[in-house]
Amino acid sequence: MPDRYPVTRQLGPRALAVLGLLLVVACDDGTSPTDNPSLEFAQSVLPLGEARTGSVVVRNTGTRTVGPIEIVVGPVRRAGLDIPGATVTADPSEIGSLAPGDGAIVTLHVTGAEGLQHGTYSADLSARVRTSPLASAAVSFLVPVPGDLVGSIEIVGLPASLRQGDVVQLVAVVYDTLGAVVEEATVGWATVPGGIGIITASGEFVPYATGDYSIVASAGTHADTAAITVAARGLLGNFSIVGSNAPEFYRTSDLWLFGDIAYTGTWGGDRLYAWNIAGGMPVLTDSVVVSASNVNDVKISADGSFALMTQEGGSGQAVTLLDMSDPAHPTVAGAFTVSESGWHGVHNAWIEGDYAYLATNGSSPTRGLWIINVSDLANPVRVAQFYGGSSSLHDVYVRDGLAFLSHWDAGLIILDVGNGIRSGSPTNPVEVSRIAGLGGQTHNAWYWPATGYVFVGEEDFGAPGYMHVVDASDLLNPREVGSYRVAGDAPHNFWLDEERAILYLAWYSRGLHALDVSGRLLGNLELQGRRIAESTYAGDGGCFGGGGTCTWAPQLHNGYVFVSDIYNGIWKLQPNF
Repeated sequence: MPDRYPVTRQLGPRALAVLGLLLVVACDDGTSPTDNPSLEFAQSVLPLGEARTGSVVVRNTGTRTVGPIEIVVGPVRRAGLDIPGATVTADPSEIGSLAPGDGAIVTLHVTGAEGLQHGTYSADLSARVRTSPLASAAVSFLVPVPGDLVGSIEIVGLPASLRQGDVVQLVAVVYDTLGAVVEEATVGWATVPGGIGIITASGEFVPYATGDYSIVASAGTHADTAAITVAARGLLGNFSIVGSNAPEFYRTSDLWLFGDIAYTGTWGGDRLYAWNIAGGMPVLTDSVVVSASNVNDVKISADGSFALMTQEGGSGQAVTLLDMSDPAHPTVAGAFTVSESGWHGVHNAWIEGDYAYLATNGSSPTRGLWIINVSDLANPVRVAQFYGGSSSLHDVYVRDGLAFLSHWDAGLIILDVGNGIRSGSPTNPVEVSRIAGLGGQTHNAWYWPATGYVFVGEEDFGAPGYMHVVDASDLLNPREVGSYRVAGDAPHNFWLDEERAILYLAWYSRGLHALDVSGRLLGNLELQGRRIAESTYAGDGGCFGGGGTCTWAPQLHNGYVFVSDIYNGIWKLQPNF
């Protein structure tokens, strides 16, 4: 397949999703100040809930082996007071060492909680190297209200109606047998009939089906029921074909547009094409030929003054920089080449200001993220490098001083490259957090700062394809909150119309999809009436020899959606919605 790489797995990606917590560790053995120990809990609180057990992942993302690492849990407390008898234990309590990129699982378990008064309890959690506490968090667990103390329960604030996919926080008040409100009571939630949506443990409800239903809240032996009507989401439309064109001999890879010109790369080819898109059918205006077996990606600077094209397979080739003074006829202004052994080229890239961020696919030590200064196009200079510790880096997206690395089976890694949250910069990228439980094959990402959502593609050809919705509004605590699944093929690249909250997704043989991503996002988006339109514009038949639609990348531009298709070139589509 066009962009599948050999990978090595450390911890299973599905297991990491369940654990939901990542601890970043760096080594302190005689290193420079920038390599000082840096341990972080990605979550400030690990809720064990009524189960009173849970796990935490400890990972070394530094460049040296580190250890021993001691996991210490403080006394159980409530309302500022130590609670004798109850303890939280960590197993193991000491980890001998972790090599760079390796992870270990620590299980936390509460003992001695029997007989405690109902309520929420907590304990301090710390990770230490050589007795020095370098990170802290809190563990919390719940002792529920005994059922025989509950006198009644009442649902409050439930709207009479809402749409498919809208998220509502369910609230119920629990009273004891004397009529007093019971704080921190455990409430169970259900729908009648069942299966019309999902309700989280915290009472967030998102409906999938339309119609009239009931919400039921229960505590102890008591319950309350409220009626609710679910309406269709309502935004539907279609795409109409305006025009298309395809180069001879070469398959089409990524695209980028600026003004009246579109630029497409070649998969299995050595050139970049420029197309005039002002009319109905794109018209070829020029091409740039380089030393490569793949020109996978093309990006243009924000002001349109220069561009870069990535190269794979050529001897030492990385990227060629282009002068865009005449957009229809770009010319070579410079190139960045690599002499290190193990170099296989650059798969994807991003331009931000005077820096280009390159997702390389070489072997150690050339793999990972390379950052080059391109302020002088004729003399680009590498200024920094980052590797996530395992697997391959597939893509990079930079925005608001943050770099979002699609790091294949290592997951989504967020770096500070100028945001300030970790004092990072383009010349000193610093990891902020990561989330590894995204099914593996983490392929691409789009960050939406206004909402905090990151839309992440999982390019898994062996199962239904997924787009994962990650909530990164707390950058230290990214967590998956939803997904969009399409059976039959995998997703590729995305483009978000942020003004209208419409996400355009390339889905190989399943074509182009437009998805309503307005409001809060939770659960399975494909079941919520959020799919606005889809198009297999070049016909059915499938990718990779089938000859039909094989969508690689969409881009919204001047009211049209332009699509690059591996076998069918560049397409111009009109969204009718």
